[in-house]
Amino acid sequence: MDIRQLRYFVTVADEGQITRAAKKLNMAQPPLSHQLKIIEEELGTPLFFRNSRSVELTEAGWILYQRAISILQQIDD
Repeated sequence: MDIRQLRYFVTVADEGQITRAAKKLNMAQPPLSHQLKIIEEELGTPLFFRNSRSVELTEAGWILYQRAISILQQIDD
């Protein structure tokens, strides 16, 4: 997983919707969904509960989200 993927993950979590996150990231939805799938495969666990209109963090997703926020904040500082 790289920093770009961490930013994608955090943006999706913040927006609560992949389509809205893709717009915020100035990218199409399919490549963003693909990146999320790669992250989940790499970690071996789902990070989001998905339904037709939104996504919610799983327990593993919440743990990653907290760590990702910390990592991105350190990088930005």
